[in-house]
Amino acid sequence: MRMTQRGQITIPKDLRERFGLNHNVEIEIIPMNQGILIQKRETMEHPVDRIYGILGHGGNTDDYIEEIRGT
Repeated sequence: MRMTQRGQITIPKDLRERFGLNHNVEIEIIPMNQGILIQKRETMEHPVDRIYGILGHGGNTDDYIEEIRGT
C-alpha cells in the first residue's frame, strides 16, 4: 500500500467489508508510539437510541400522541 502525494491511502476492500467501513463512515487516526491507529469513529448515534425513552416508563404511544397534539 502506498500513500499518494496528497496523503491519501486506499484501504483494501476485504478490510473495508470486514470492519464495516463504507463511504459514509467517519474514521479516527490516532498517533501511537508504534505508528498510527486507524479506527471507525463511534460517535454516530443510532436513530433508535435518539428516541429511546421518549415515552418514559409505562407510557404508551396513544398518550404521547395526544400530548404532543394537545388533544
